[in-house]
Amino acid sequence: MSINLFRLYTADEAKTTILRRPPVGEVKVTPSLAKGLERVFGQALEPEEAVRRILSDIRRHGNTAVFEWTEKIDGVRLLSADNMVVPQADIDAAYEHISDELRQALHFAADRIHAFHQKQPAQSWLDWRESGGTLGQIIRPLERVGVYAPGGTAPYPSTLLMCAVTARVAGVEEVIVATPSGRDPAGKNPEGKIAPVLLAAAKVAGVDAVYRIGGAQAVAAMAYGTESLPKVDKIVGPGNIFVTLAKRQVYGLVDIDGLPGPTETLIIADEAANPTLVAADLLAQAEHDTLSSAILATPSRALAEAVQIEIGRQLESLTRAEIIAESLQNQGGGVICANLTEAVELSNLYAPEHLCLHVQEPWSLAGKVKNAGGIFLGEHAFEVLGDYTAGPTHVMPTMGTARFASPLSVRDFTKIISVFGLDNSEAASISPAAQTLANAEGLDAHAAAVRRRYEDSSS
Repeated sequence: MSINLFRLYTADEAKTTILRRPPVGEVKVTPSLAKGLERVFGQALEPEEAVRRILSDIRRHGNTAVFEWTEKIDGVRLLSADNMVVPQADIDAAYEHISDELRQALHFAADRIHAFHQKQPAQSWLDWRESGGTLGQIIRPLERVGVYAPGGTAPYPSTLLMCAVTARVAGVEEVIVATPSGRDPAGKNPEGKIAPVLLAAAKVAGVDAVYRIGGAQAVAAMAYGTESLPKVDKIVGPGNIFVTLAKRQVYGLVDIDGLPGPTETLIIADEAANPTLVAADLLAQAEHDTLSSAILATPSRALAEAVQIEIGRQLESLTRAEIIAESLQNQGGGVICANLTEAVELSNLYAPEHLCLHVQEPWSLAGKVKNAGGIFLGEHAFEVLGDYTAGPTHVMPTMGTARFASPLSVRDFTKIISVFGLDNSEAASISPAAQTLANAEGLDAHAAAVRRRYEDSSS
């Protein structure tokens, strides 16, 4: 392995290289992306414009447009409205088709996700005043949520579970899933197939329906509704750049969970960390995508160099070695820090999706962490467990948005309704200040609504 595959940087160098990201939502049009857009649209288009056209068409033409775009983009012929929905019999058959071990793993993960999120406080509250008035908040679940489950190049049943199970815990009445069909290279199944493990996960999560559509057309169908697919209140789940752009363009008509970018992990390790395990965790993150970020921050150059060697050794036996190599070479690397305090400062600046503390006393650093999607404390709480079976959802803020955003949780599937139940005495006591503020804002009708109550009560 070339030493440049996992380069080492000083803290200052890292700030201008691997710790520097493009703006959230910025799209880099690669030659392959440009070629794909020209194939579908017959001309060179920016991805944002391509998505805008798909959304507009589906908003106006519903199912017909969904069928056309699915065939144009994915090469899958849906043929009819009935064919868009996966029959329950197919879902049940997929559940029985997978191995007992995989079926048990899906149930195990779902149970852990359910148990964790049941503990999250999300209750209504009312403050009953001695005078008889009431103020408070009523927490209500969303009525219908759409989960986007990636499945074009590789199925992600874990993502489906993370989203759908959490929505169910929140009390969402109807959960639907949209996932792309895989192409059949032999052409024997023009409708395409959905990976059995995804359908099995849908059954385990108890979703209400699965639709075999993907990409921007799936987001459009869920946001606007079609003759066959009901409009949802919120769309959650990661996808490719077209899914992300579509979610951004429909936000406001429906809610979204965020605009996820490539996945990322930052590991802070001290001299006692095991380089074999540090390397394994970095490689696990880098295999997601060529744009994934896997970064090590440590005050120990000896550890960083040992990790370099381990990465080269372990990489040789991995099936996604080419993806990992590109990821590490372009977005990965090791940062040599003055001490652990500086490592945490760099991490807070970077605001990683996953922050892994491979140090002897991880709790001593946890209190200093300001920005992270999730903190993994010690080598036993490794990030792969967070991907599947730890319990908290693995849908976390990326691209530095952990500075203000949070992981997907029960709160994302609920809304707050404020309660105003003021009694006469409290209303009278707070009305003068309200009238003063209304006058200051030049809102005469507001002020009059206060004044007339006094006039009416005194007459």
